[in-house]
Amino acid sequence: QPILSLLRFDEKLYSRQLYVMGHEAQRRMMASRALLVGLSGLGAEVAKNCILAGISSITLCDPSEVTSYDLGANFYLSESDLGKANRAAICRDKLAELNQYVNVDVAKDVATLGEESEEDVLGLLDGMSVVVITIPLPTALLHAINDKCRVVGASFIYSLTTGVFGQIFCDFGAEFIVSDKDGENPATSQVESVIPANPAVVKVLEDQGRHGLETGDCVTFSRVRGLDGALGDSSKQYEVKATGPFTFELVGLDLSGCSEPATQGYITQVKQPVTMSFRTYKECLEDPGELMMSDFAKFDRPQLLHLAYRAMAAYAEKNSMQYPNPGDAAAAGEVLDIAKSIDEDKLLENDSEKAARIIKHLASGSRSVLSPMCANLGGIVGQEVLKACSGKFSPIKGFFFFDADECLPDELLPSAEVAVSGKSRYDSQIAVFGKEMQAKLLDLNYFIVGAGAIGCEMLKNWALMGVGCGEKGHIHITDMDRIEKSNLSRQFLFRNSDINEFKSTTAAQAAQWMNPSMKITPYQEKVGGNTEHIFGDDFYDKIDGVCTALDNVEARLYVDQRCLFYRLPMLESGTLGTKGNTQVVVPHLTENYGATRDPPEKSIPVCTLKNFPNQIQHTLQWARDYFEGVFRQQAEDVNAYLTAEDYIESLEGQQNTKLDTIKSVHKALVEERPVRFEDCVVWARLKFEELFNNQIQQLLHNFPEDQVTSSGTKFWSGSKRCPMPLAFSLDHKCEDATMRNHFDFIVAAANLRASVYGVKGCTDEEYFRDVLKTVIVPDFSPQEGVKIAANDAEAKENDHSGAGGMDDVDAEYDKLLGSLPKPSELVGFKLNPVDFDKDIDDHMLFVTACSNLRALNYSIPTEDTHRSRAIAGRIIPAIATTTALVTGLVCLELYKIVGTARKDLKLDAYKNGFVNLAIPFMTLSEPTSPASTKAMLKGKEWNWTAWDSLDMDMGDITLREFVDHFEKEYNLEVSMLSQGVSILFSFFANKKKVEERMKMKMSDVVRSVSKKEFPPNQLFIILELIANDMNTDEEVEIPYVKFRFR
Repeated sequence: QPILSLLRFDEKLYSRQLYVMGHEAQRRMMASRALLVGLSGLGAEVAKNCILAGISSITLCDPSEVTSYDLGANFYLSESDLGKANRAAICRDKLAELNQYVNVDVAKDVATLGEESEEDVLGLLDGMSVVVITIPLPTALLHAINDKCRVVGASFIYSLTTGVFGQIFCDFGAEFIVSDKDGENPATSQVESVIPANPAVVKVLEDQGRHGLETGDCVTFSRVRGLDGALGDSSKQYEVKATGPFTFELVGLDLSGCSEPATQGYITQVKQPVTMSFRTYKECLEDPGELMMSDFAKFDRPQLLHLAYRAMAAYAEKNSMQYPNPGDAAAAGEVLDIAKSIDEDKLLENDSEKAARIIKHLASGSRSVLSPMCANLGGIVGQEVLKACSGKFSPIKGFFFFDADECLPDELLPSAEVAVSGKSRYDSQIAVFGKEMQAKLLDLNYFIVGAGAIGCEMLKNWALMGVGCGEKGHIHITDMDRIEKSNLSRQFLFRNSDINEFKSTTAAQAAQWMNPSMKITPYQEKVGGNTEHIFGDDFYDKIDGVCTALDNVEARLYVDQRCLFYRLPMLESGTLGTKGNTQVVVPHLTENYGATRDPPEKSIPVCTLKNFPNQIQHTLQWARDYFEGVFRQQAEDVNAYLTAEDYIESLEGQQNTKLDTIKSVHKALVEERPVRFEDCVVWARLKFEELFNNQIQQLLHNFPEDQVTSSGTKFWSGSKRCPMPLAFSLDHKCEDATMRNHFDFIVAAANLRASVYGVKGCTDEEYFRDVLKTVIVPDFSPQEGVKIAANDAEAKENDHSGAGGMDDVDAEYDKLLGSLPKPSELVGFKLNPVDFDKDIDDHMLFVTACSNLRALNYSIPTEDTHRSRAIAGRIIPAIATTTALVTGLVCLELYKIVGTARKDLKLDAYKNGFVNLAIPFMTLSEPTSPASTKAMLKGKEWNWTAWDSLDMDMGDITLREFVDHFEKEYNLEVSMLSQGVSILFSFFANKKKVEERMKMKMSDVVRSVSKKEFPPNQLFIILELIANDMNTDEEVEIPYVKFRFR
């Protein structure tokens, strides 16, 4: 442990991963060594994920020759490597490029991976933390490796992918300590009261949510007021007995002797380590015990696959460790016979045809190494390796089986259809799905929106699958962002040399390196209303589907609407640390992405931010807002004043804000304009006094500590924490984050101020000490008549009542405006606005220090820069393992959309996924069907969904022909017709105008009413109409009209 604490690592590189694993787990990984046996597709995926994560070293062992099957999933092998020996040595250099901090070497003196090499293989295990095997080995050798792992204290993982089937086995020893079983943040809550009783009873503030604790959990307390200081030791742990969602008892703690209850304080759960016991591979082969489920629609599938893999192992050992050839019905039948002979649980007796189909398909495609399956299992296995190295998260206990048999046809395909050439990178897919389906994949035209972590993994999978690699195929990918260092730990198509290059262009080039046949066009455009001239009707008309690789809901919803309109499949996925989700959207069959939405995030009340914070999230938001106002907004206002001719005119139209704005400009150009860096230091020191002393004094003057409300309760109680002014001390360190917030604030604020004005900065501590000694800080006395709202309702009332003094506002505004230097006097002068960037340390130093100082004002526990960065920057925790897994699941759905099952699939064949690698947990379930609306057309019932529209492809007809068409075709009388906000026709409109428009072409009607021209790439006009049944005169609810005019 002491040695681990000394390990230093590149926080910029592992930034997003650290929010998943934590610093201690990262250090443990950096002190761990892994042995990886097998470098076909699955081995390459596992190696990639472990190297990106930053373990200390990985030894690769695979002397086998490269076959065409390997090219289906190993992204570092090509056709030129076919027949070459030692897959490990061939891949080593490319894998090593992924992370300069990881030592990647190749095992020597292992000529084969049969039983004859047992001694050589076992010799590699000494000093290893974990051993991973990803290719079939003789059972006796597997037992020997597992036994040796137990002796040397290494974890043992064995995983295989065979076509669309896969297995994972884990044995982490008789006693494996898990430091954090689920990776969830410790539960936190705030004290409403602690009743001095035996045992002590705690009630938490209900407006902060449930306490989230279970009986047996342990907690600590901090900043507790009352109880005669009995809970004053913030390091002491207390056991909990939960008595309700907002109450719990402290087991064995007698506080009945205390003179007063506690009224405020913070509660934090302390996560306890768990010891897990595993069984060996030999024991679990004979009796697998309870198996982890991935799809509850296949309740008996894990047991069947356990039987099938045992049969496959027996077949391989009888055939020189070779699996059956693709489409070899006789060999598949032999595997089935072996399964029947060892079927002690009679799994093949009931529903034997379905079970037999699974075993035959597994056998027929067993040599196949599919990229989506390797990505899926490689993500899971990669995380299991990290668990073994770090002790963080719960490992898989024993076996886990996975399959995607919905991708397969009912019967085995003819051997000619699945015959492989031995030379093609697509042999693995042909072996499972046949040549016809491979041709369809090659000719796909798809659009990937986003080239971040998911986009990179998806492109890698598609390059290996051949998507967009045929004569008619094409991939389009767009991303506005450039590559940053923090991307490199999970966006594996990028290298250090690519930093600051565009993601889309770099990812496209990397994918073409993997498969030179891929036709791909990168863009650096945002997908939205502003880019419909690029991604418009003509663009979507030529593509087969869209894959989203986005990091925000707003963009997903826009793309979802495009897919609805053009009736395109949408492949959606996302990750949050070890959690991942996938959604497949199929036109007319499933609901669209936007059909169900999460509730919006709760915003923080303004009054809480301004005067009554009680959580670090509040102080961080306040600090960020202050940063934006002082270092960006003020500078932008000054620049607008100096350069925009109509600035004053537009400002005078903003009666509520014009005075504040002109005050800010006046301060920047007159009162507080720095000339030297020393002026910036003085400014920072005075700002400290204003923010963390004077404003608090004023607040306490308005609301004294002993103030009582009209109902008789203390004003400063519950979530309102009574603040205290801070006295400036350059050497002060806060208790929780152990940061020098006073000093850090001055340094960061002064340097940011200097950068705004183009003044050279400085960070030398002695310089700051010397300057600060000379600063004269004016005395402050709270003022009478200052209004401070106690809640948001009062704030609104104050805003309305303040509107009465317009003359005063105008007079002060005119005075300040008159004393400003004229823009002509400052020609060439401009400020440099600073946009907040969470990944710039100087920005985060200011926000963290500013937030912590405010937290100290209100006795809120402080946070270090790392944690503050996550909260203030709204960082999404990310790790390569989860990303690989979700893209694998998505690509399996792409197979189904393309038609690899060779039949029309029903809803239950498609799968949406949710995974949490920390627990571990996976559930696949059928998507929801789209909601329908009932309409009666010509006396017949029509249940239409969001996917439907009334499509008209009759050319640019006249409005009269349009109205007549609805009467003849649908027996509907159009009473109103609109396009966007423009009404084109209505029964109450001017008769003369209506008659004129009836003769006009539809596109001309829209042009004349909207006063806008159509973009040259627009093919459709979206029309909404209200129509009545001509027989019943009842209004009929119908979808929009999709009118093609070009």
